[in-house]
Amino acid sequence: MSDTTMYQVVVNDEEQHALWPARTTPPAGWRVEGFRGSEEECTAHVDRVWPDIRPLSLRRRLAERADGTAPAAAPADSPAVDG
Repeated sequence: MSDTTMYQVVVNDEEQHALWPARTTPPAGWRVEGFRGSEEECTAHVDRVWPDIRPLSLRRRLAERADGTAPAAAPADSPAVDG
């Protein structure tokens, strides 16, 4: 017996992707990305369009550190400085 459930690809503000049944509305914080198909087709689409699965905020922080535009966080054992 084959599964005929249709899925849609959904995405959140962190550019994380997920599969959601096409007949239902995505949960709060997620929006329809536009691709629909079988589970296998949607999974293949996500693999193509989302090669870096790190959240957007993490990718931005790492890029800022690499560019030298954002200071690195102080080590956890550093003493606090009162200003």
